[in-house]
Amino acid sequence: MSLLTLKRSVEASPVSLSTGATPRRRRPRLSTVLGGYLPLVAIVLLVALPLLWMVLSSFKQVSEIITLNLHALPRHWSLVNYTEAFRTAPFGRFFLNSVLVTVVGATLKVLLAIHTAYALVFVRFPAKNVIFVAVLVALMVPPQVAILPNYVLVAGMNGLNTYWGIIVPSLGTAFGTFLLRQAFRSLPMSMLEAAEVDGAGHLARLWRMVVPTTAPSITTVALVTIVSEWNEYIWPLIITTDPNLMTLPVGLTLLQNNESGPAGYGVMMAGAVIVILPVLVVFAFLQRYIVAGLTAGSVSN
Repeated sequence: MSLLTLKRSVEASPVSLSTGATPRRRRPRLSTVLGGYLPLVAIVLLVALPLLWMVLSSFKQVSEIITLNLHALPRHWSLVNYTEAFRTAPFGRFFLNSVLVTVVGATLKVLLAIHTAYALVFVRFPAKNVIFVAVLVALMVPPQVAILPNYVLVAGMNGLNTYWGIIVPSLGTAFGTFLLRQAFRSLPMSMLEAAEVDGAGHLARLWRMVVPTTAPSITTVALVTIVSEWNEYIWPLIITTDPNLMTLPVGLTLLQNNESGPAGYGVMMAGAVIVILPVLVVFAFLQRYIVAGLTAGSVSN
């Protein structure tokens, strides 16, 4: 009897262990779902659903947008809204203006940020820390504060309705300078000191050693700058009144003025898709570089 009882207890022990472990396994899974997956899904839905609805509405007729019987997908897919948007406003010209302003502005911004960050880390000059504190203060000041002084200055220099009037006032980037400074500080000083002993000047050390080593951070600054330049709305709206110089976001305002009322909802949706699609594609393909660049300078010497 004792052997039979021992055998039964041994056979029953895995069951008791498994039943006792099940609640312990369920608790971490439940906390993971509630604390991780649900907020992630909620954020994705909040961001993606309006964009998805905008894209689908751009292919709908007016009767499908203004109705009590809503359908997610268009009953009859049509490009009428896009053709009407290009007929109402010169979106081709807007696109070229946005490309020009973004390419020139982003290139100059990144170059200035690289040289400024290098000077703050590797060049010895008085009040260097004071200048860096001023950069940090600039990060905390809303850019809208500088709109009026910049407008008065640019208008006094005959910069209204000019490309340089759109580009020049926003060339300083406190975010890019701060991020690149943190990335440059993570570099070993011995590497640059050895290059200095070999006779390399500041420009040689910057472009042959610092820039290749911190390429992920520089790529991050470039991508963020491109997105901000492409989506800039307030300053180009204020500084330009000529449709031939308007960028895509400002062109939406012109389109809205021409397509007022519920009948123009589909055309406005099509115009918004035209504006966000290029930068959305660029960001989707290169977003991994942003993550790598933001974490590259997280540990500094």
